Amino acid sequence: MAKIRVLIADDHAMVRQGLRTFLDLHNEIEVVGEAANGLEVVEQAHHLRPDVILMDLVMPKLDGVEALRQIRALNLNTQVLVLTSFTEDDKVFPAIAAGATGYLLKDVSPDDLIRAIQAAHRGEVQLHPDITKKLMSQVATKATLPNLPHSQVEALDRAAELTERELEVLRLIAKGLNNREIARQLAISEKTVKTHVSNILSKLNLADRTQAAIYALKADLAKAE
Repeated sequence: MAKIRVLIADDHAMVRQGLRTFLDLHNEIEVVGEAANGLEVVEQAHHLRPDVILMDLVMPKLDGVEALRQIRALNLNTQVLVLTSFTEDDKVFPAIAAGATGYLLKDVSPDDLIRAIQAAHRGEVQLHPDITKKLMSQVATKATLPNLPHSQVEALDRAAELTERELEVLRLIAKGLNNREIARQLAISEKTVKTHVSNILSKLNLADRTQAAIYALKADLAKAE
């Protein structure tokens, strides 16, 4: 089985060394390089073509968001997992808009980091719980969000495949309601809600509720009929 090839980008040598030491303990992961600044990570991404990049946002010469944009412009089959200490809107939303596959904080547990790398390698969006709450809050207040990734943009015309009930459930997801709250509001069972949510994600080619909520807002589906 091929290993997941990881590039570590952080301007602090101790952080890079700590991550490398930990990741080297896992047989399914291979650290193929390190970058100390934004220019280096773009250059190494081009030459090494890693599967996953662990990238800090605040780095010298080129910040993480701009580095991310340049890496995306290279059209590599590389997923970028932001690993940072910052939760401010001016860091989170630009990073996601630039194409980050995930956004994790440096307090993430070792086991969760490994799972996030594995999930990112599969192309699945990974968000720290605090970041998920922030995005859901923005959706609920109909604030401006970054554009969806290209794979989700392609799914926008699939909204017509949703039933009226599924559209109702999607709008309530966008308002931040959980399954129990949706069941109560629509007077249906929680099991039925779970089935609707599963159908929604499948039809729209989305990975989770957060993506569904963002989708609803971008497609202008969050408003009640």
